[in-house]
Amino acid sequence: MRKFLVLFCMSIVWATTTFAQPPAVLSHTLNPLLPGKPIALSQYAGKVVLVVNVASECGFTPQYEGLEALYKRYQSKGFVILGIPANDFGGQEKGSNKQIAEFCKANFGVTFPMFEKIDVPISKHPLFASLIGATRQAPKWNFHKYLIDRKGAVIAYPSTVEPLSPTLVKAVEAALAM
Repeated sequence: MRKFLVLFCMSIVWATTTFAQPPAVLSHTLNPLLPGKPIALSQYAGKVVLVVNVASECGFTPQYEGLEALYKRYQSKGFVILGIPANDFGGQEKGSNKQIAEFCKANFGVTFPMFEKIDVPISKHPLFASLIGATRQAPKWNFHKYLIDRKGAVIAYPSTVEPLSPTLVKAVEAALAM
């Protein structure tokens, strides 16, 4: 009985340490787009997460509409989109965080979490550096997407993949089914 109890306790310790850790790509803390407390991305562990570098003056900016629709469709099933503005590509995100928030709300009704604009080259930002490391694919333009499944595996999608494309929708549904 004693041997069983020791093994049982050891398995509990193993289970809590193994599964309590968020995936490495979600081990970052970001500031919200509008002033507020920093947000630990680890709170999204166990969800399916789509990270998108966004910009307000880009040819891909209308993708905000599809992103919002995708978010609303799957949010209740454990899906979240994280929008992160960046001015890296073509200088297409010149606005302040407040201006970006107003633009997103007024033009696209964005309700998914948005974070403050990146102030370093995107490849140097800790979150994007870890996503690039996981996929070996750096964003080449605005609206590059990284889909993180519940276990932390990451798949990259270029800007040309629309949020409601069959390719991305199938990937989100497959990740949610895991």
